[in-house]
Parts: sequence; C-alpha cells; structure tokens
Amino acid sequence: MEKRATVSRILNFSCVDGPGNRLVLFLQGCNFNCINCHNPHTINHCNHCGDCVAVCPAGALTTSENNQVNWNQDVCTQCDKCIDVCLNSSSPKTASYNVTELLAVIRKNALFISGITVSGGEATLQLPFIVELFKAIKTDNSLSHLTCFIDSNGYLSESGWQRVMPYLDGAMIDLKAWQQETHRWLVGRDNHKVIASIRLLAEAGKLHELRLLHIPNKSDLDTEVASVARLIRTLPPSVQIRLNAFQHHGVVGEALGWDKCSEAQMESFYQRLKVLIEQTIHLPQVYL
Repeated sequence: MEKRATVSRILNFSCVDGPGNRLVLFLQGCNFNCINCHNPHTINHCNHCGDCVAVCPAGALTTSENNQVNWNQDVCTQCDKCIDVCLNSSSPKTASYNVTELLAVIRKNALFISGITVSGGEATLQLPFIVELFKAIKTDNSLSHLTCFIDSNGYLSESGWQRVMPYLDGAMIDLKAWQQETHRWLVGRDNHKVIASIRLLAEAGKLHELRLLHIPNKSDLDTEVASVARLIRTLPPSVQIRLNAFQHHGVVGEALGWDKCSEAQMESFYQRLKVLIEQTIHLPQVYL
C-alpha cells in the first residue's frame, strides 16, 4: 500500500520556504514542544475529544457514530475557533493524503514552481511518506525538474537522513539554542541530534540553510555567538544563515509574556556574528 501522510496545510506557492517559488506541505505532528511555537496546533494529532465541534460557527465539524471528529473543508470558513479551544495542541482541520493524491496536487502547480518543501510540525516524523514522495517526483519525467527540500528541527537520526538523502536536494535546519539546558527548557529535548544533523547534511552537500532564532533574554544564541560561529565555520560557504526574530504571532501561553525581538536587538546579534563567519546572513524583513 502507498504511504500516507497527515497534512495540516498545503501552500501552493511560497518564496520563503526554500529557493525559488515552492509548493509547501505542512505535516501534522512534532517531537518538540517549544514554549515559543508559532504553530502550536501542529504539535499533536487530534484526539477526537469533540470540544471543538460545538464552537464551530459554520457547522464544518461533526462527530461520527464512532466518536471521530470529521472536518468538512468545503463548509469551513477558517475562523480557527476550533484551534483556539483545543487543549491538545492540535487541530481537527487535517487531511490524509497518499503519494498519488499529492502528486496530482503537485502536477497542477508544476509549471509555476521550482520545487517542493515538506515542513511541519516536524516533517521527518512521517519520513517513510517523504521518501516515497520524493522518489516518485525524481522518477517522474514531468516532475523531475522540481527540487525536493525538507524544513526540519534536525531531530532525526543519521540512519533516517541516509534513507531520504538519495532524493533530497536540500534541508533547512533550525538551531534554537546552544546550551543543552537552555535547549531542553525551550523545546523539551537536547540539541545533540540537531547539531549532528547539521554536520551530516553539510558534509553531504545537502544543508541549504541554518536558521537561528533570537529570543531576547530567553534563548542563548546571542550570548554564545563565538560557539555558534565555530560551528558555522565548519560548514561550506554556500550554506545560508537565516536569523529569525521571535514575535508573538501564533504564540500561546507563557511566551506571550516574553519580549519580542526588536530590529535593534537583531541588528546587534547580526553585527557580532557577521565578523566571525563568511557565510551569507539573511535578516528578517518584517518585525511584527
């Protein structure tokens, strides 16, 4: 049987999720539990508790005879009230696709895009599906011109990366903190696998972009600039470094009380980093 994936969203066109204009698949589920997550409704899978059904003003959510919450995409107005009341960091607005079904979606857009990016949640939790999808793209004459990218938190084993490597054109990896204690507090896990993934992908020529998140007075990348720079200097000059500024968009709970990263704070971080590395550094375009 074909592999299937639980998809939270399909974005037909994006210019910020890898090089060029890309179709982006956002998969449901994550193995991090970031306090500052901008998409907390993608962390867990729906547990079908039914709390969201009563608050849906459009009647797009119903409960089946076997107590499963069903979502009618055609009726949904995307008001997100279901996400607002969910206590499970999830969403009932997901869909299951097999590889053939997603290839049909990709074909409709193939003339207008340069590639596919699989994101999340954490995309690599559904690695068998990704491998099958990327392989199908690479072996299809009408789609093989498309590049295949993964946007990941980097928490995948070496053996996992090796499975997808033959079909992978590039990866974007987030490094959220340097010190182990800070990383565990922020996301619930250490960063050993993340750094190992960064090095492995760089050695294979597959690391397209390293993303550094600046959360003033919370994360430690700005206070560990020298250590972060030593890692970056081991990477090929072609690897792009993208600085992300913490903002409140989509955030819930404790992190809403944290200070947002200002342009001045980001500029200070940038100035301290750029003198230590040769890679191109991209700054945020917008501060909300």
